[in-house]
Amino acid sequence: MDGNEVILSMKNIYKEYPKDDEILQVLEDITFDVKEGELVCVLGPSGCGKTTLLRIIAGLVDKTSGSIVVDGEEVTGPGPNRGMVFQDFALFPWRTVQKNVEFGLEIKKIPPEERTKIASQFIHLVGLDGFEKSHPSELSGGMKQRVGIARALANNPHILLMDEPFGALDSQTRNQMQTELLRIQDETEKTIVFITHSVDESVFLADRILILSARPGHIVKEYNIDLPRPRDRGDPKFIEIRKSILADLEQQRKDSL
Repeated sequence: MDGNEVILSMKNIYKEYPKDDEILQVLEDITFDVKEGELVCVLGPSGCGKTTLLRIIAGLVDKTSGSIVVDGEEVTGPGPNRGMVFQDFALFPWRTVQKNVEFGLEIKKIPPEERTKIASQFIHLVGLDGFEKSHPSELSGGMKQRVGIARALANNPHILLMDEPFGALDSQTRNQMQTELLRIQDETEKTIVFITHSVDESVFLADRILILSARPGHIVKEYNIDLPRPRDRGDPKFIEIRKSILADLEQQRKDSL
């Protein structure tokens, strides 16, 4: 799925926050491109700015300086070409699955009949047929995250931004959702930027992995993962890459002490 066209370009991104009488530097000189159809994972120590980076791409947080271009246009705020999937599901508890998936389409004033058709398409895509009238309280964690993915995809974004979307799930469900995500990406050909704490998850999913340093986060290493899919976690090459990344992260931990 590796395309040739650059769909996301970040150059010299800095982010800082005022804290008491000081300035807290969160991100430092972040520069990378993402090609159409790529799945790029971002890894790094806790507090290194991974989620802040994703929210800057989404237009939910302002950068302090630098340039972000998506589809050839500078990012100045949220836009329909970027869809966000949150770790905490962020579903409306009073809405059914169908109505949660339709939410963005309502905001765009899509006619009701067309909204229903589009939402049903993506509910089917994520494997939730039969749960259209269910409320979030009636769903498992994995099912809730499927609703979040369907809701983001229903708006037809060019880039799917995923902030540790499977972090709250048990290991069995998490592994299942990783496989499902790859199936969905294969069917939709979406570009994905995926934040995770899990080295195993990143090696299983990614075309490319970016390693961030401890705060202020900056890119210290990049891995191109050329293993064929579906990937075998027991494959010696898989294990070798995972060990190398773990060593990089441990070095970052030591450097931050």
